[in-house]
Amino acid sequence: MDETRLHEFMGRLVGDMGAAATLANVILGDELGLYRAMADSQPITPEGLAERTGCQPRLVREWLNAQAAAGYMSHHDGCFTLPEEQAMALALEDSPAYMAGGAAVVAALFHDKDKLVAAMRGDGGVPWGDHHPCMFSGTERFFRPGYRTFLVADWLPALEGVVAKLQAGAKVADVGCGHGASTIVMAQAFAASHFVGYDYHAPSVQTASERAREAGVADRVRFQQASAKDYPGHDLDLVCFFDCLHDMGDPVGAARHAYRALKADGTVMLVEPFAEDTLDANINPVGRLFY
Repeated sequence: MDETRLHEFMGRLVGDMGAAATLANVILGDELGLYRAMADSQPITPEGLAERTGCQPRLVREWLNAQAAAGYMSHHDGCFTLPEEQAMALALEDSPAYMAGGAAVVAALFHDKDKLVAAMRGDGGVPWGDHHPCMFSGTERFFRPGYRTFLVADWLPALEGVVAKLQAGAKVADVGCGHGASTIVMAQAFAASHFVGYDYHAPSVQTASERAREAGVADRVRFQQASAKDYPGHDLDLVCFFDCLHDMGDPVGAARHAYRALKADGTVMLVEPFAEDTLDANINPVGRLFY
C-alpha cells in the first residue's frame, strides 16, 4: 500500500465532506435570505446581518465563518463581504449565473436515501414523482435562469420559422414542464399563442398553474397532468422538451408521440444538458454531478 496515495485520498474525502457541508449552508443562506441581504457586496458584521435578516447573531456568525472557510466570502476586521461574482451566483435570482436554488437537488439525494437503497436492492427504479419535494423545486430553480436568459433570445430563434408562428399564434406543448418556468417564459413573450404544459406529477402541475396565475398569463397557459406518451393533440406547431427527456423511462416513445402530435410542418424542440457518450470523456466536474 502507498501511504502517500492513501493520505492524498483521505484529504480529498475530507474536502468532499466539507463541500457537502458547504452545500447545506448554501441552502440555509438561500432560505434565510442571508445571501440576498449581502447582495450589495458591502462589508457587514455578523450582528448587522443578523439584524437585517431577523436571525440569531451567534449562528449567523458561525454561518459566515463557514462561508469564509469555503472561499465564498471575504472577511476583514470582523466584517464579511459577498463579492459581486458570488452574489451573481448566490443572491440574485434574475442573474443568468444564479445557482443557489439548485442546491436543493443535491439535498433531495439525501432525503431519498432509503428509496435509493430499496431501488438498488430491488427493481432498480425510483419514479420521478416519488422524490422529495425539494427535488422538484430545486430543479425548477436551477434551470429557470437559463430559460429566462436564452429561451426567447437565442434558442427559439435558432429554429427555422418557429418565432414567426409564435408571434402569429401557435399551439405549443411543453412536455415534462415541472413547475412551468419554461412554459411561462414563452407565454410572456408570445401573447398570441396558446401553451399547454404537461407533467405526470400532479403537485408540479398544481404549482405550475399557480405560477401562471401569478405571472398574469393564465389566459393563454394551462397545465395538465399527462405522461409524455398520452397527452392529446394532432395539430401542434411546437412540442418542447426542456431538460427532461433523459429522465423518461421511454424517451423513444416520447419522441414518437411528439411526432404524431405535430402538424405536418411542426417542430420538436429538445434542450438537454451536454454530455459525452463514454465514461472516460465524462470524468470531469460536470460528469461527477450528473452521474
